[in-house]
Amino acid sequence: MSNAIEWTAEAEARLKEIPFFVRPAARKKIEKFAQESGVTQITAEIYEQAKKKFGSS
Repeated sequence: MSNAIEWTAEAEARLKEIPFFVRPAARKKIEKFAQESGVTQITAEIYEQAKKKFGSS
């Protein structure tokens, strides 16, 4: 895949707050959300938008 998604350090840190056993699935969902939104970099703001969309608190 040529259009790789880049994560900022802040967004990566927030991802680490998710339990390790669901983290890979969460990462994929957030990256898919970013791609559908036309975003190539996941920031803390994009992370929060994805979290709201998927109903996580």
